Amino acid sequence: MFREMRRKKQILSRKECDTVLYRGTSGVLALAGDDGYPYALPISYVYDGQRLYFHSAKSGHKLDAIRSNPKVSFCVIDQDQIMAKEYTTYFRSVIVFGTIRILEEDDQKRAAIEKLAIKYAPNDTAQNRQKAIDREWSPLCMLEMTPDHISGKEAIELVREKEQKN
Repeated sequence: MFREMRRKKQILSRKECDTVLYRGTSGVLALAGDDGYPYALPISYVYDGQRLYFHSAKSGHKLDAIRSNPKVSFCVIDQDQIMAKEYTTYFRSVIVFGTIRILEEDDQKRAAIEKLAIKYAPNDTAQNRQKAIDREWSPLCMLEMTPDHISGKEAIELVREKEQKN
């Protein structure tokens, strides 16, 4: 169903993909947009090892696209170091394919936003996080992406660096 990566030596393991997803702070969410145009947008997220969560307003292009077609992809770039003398970049990235849904139940929505709040303000108190969540609750929409396929790739130069260390 999902294409095999051609450059097998550059494939990231599932553990490495998870590390990238945990570490990242933003990515690009790609949806089927209006009139057959792809709609891709930069967005903050949190990954809990099972699903990805995003926050959103309660209306707009993103939600219209999700309601029309819940199949999405999400890309996180972990590294993109320009190597001008080599005319290349030393990159590492992960792409997640899956389905996304709007969380309707308050308990699911609250659990998701708490994960996001902890990721982006890990040193804040639970009380302060709750105040911030309560303040933004009314206009808040939370989205949950369930992965069907996760793949990652890195530059061959990074693969060689790892091999030299082992």
